[in-house]
Amino acid sequence: MTERLGRADLHIHTQASDGVDSIATILDHVERATDLDVIAITDHERIDAALAARTMARDLGHRAEVIVGEEVSTLGGHLLGLFLTDRVRPLRSMRTTIAEIHEQGGIAIPAHPLVPYPLCAQGWVLRRLIRDPDRRVRPDAIEAFNPTMLGRPWHGRVVRFADEHGMPVVGNSDAHQAIAIGTGWSTFPGRTADDLRGAIVERSTHQHGSFHGTSRQLATFGDQLRKYRNDATAAIRATVRRDGTGRDLGYPGGRHRPPRFEEEWLARPTETGTSSAGEATPVAPAKDPRR
Repeated sequence: MTERLGRADLHIHTQASDGVDSIATILDHVERATDLDVIAITDHERIDAALAARTMARDLGHRAEVIVGEEVSTLGGHLLGLFLTDRVRPLRSMRTTIAEIHEQGGIAIPAHPLVPYPLCAQGWVLRRLIRDPDRRVRPDAIEAFNPTMLGRPWHGRVVRFADEHGMPVVGNSDAHQAIAIGTGWSTFPGRTADDLRGAIVERSTHQHGSFHGTSRQLATFGDQLRKYRNDATAAIRATVRRDGTGRDLGYPGGRHRPPRFEEEWLARPTETGTSSAGEATPVAPAKDPRR
């Protein structure tokens, strides 16, 4: 019997940026409602929630590995940086940004490319990078499936572009709500994050997914607007109180300013069954026997 391929979703946002759900909600959904083996948290211009998610998933013994990522705004469009150790500064050329990601030992993947929109890498930008004699500035793969309104009309064009230039492809959800995670995904030989990295290098990944309907997209936008309103209210209150807190970034310690993940979040239950971070103390599920 052939063992199934691993499954990954490498483009997920949390409430630390423009997503609407906390890390705990995201991890619980991935564990209980998906068959993903690897996920990447890729908030805009920050990696603090991704670092917290990686630790939390490990502490809980979850099946899915968490890759620390970031969606970086470059002058040439949005770029996913994966396997990061440090935040990547935004608003520089895509060439410079890819080089910095590679210096960290990371992988660089243009997000929702070829869409005629300023946030998306255009064909002429990508062709120039693909042909650059300096391998350090070449993208490692391309996001060929993105189920959002940015990705749907241009999906076929992106697939053809990847084929023409021999680029590895990935499929991602670009999820801004937990329920959307896994609506776009990649398959690869193996099950681990390291296996995924190797598959990208060997061009043995595949893209899959189902496109979002208009009603789902509109509902997400509505939830984001409510989140922004709540964030603004929390920021104003924190300014008035001057108590070293701010809007909730969606992980234990995420209300502190500056934010600092509470490393002992799981090990400090109280008599009420909550952690010292104020959230219900999770019970670690059994380890996946395949791992």
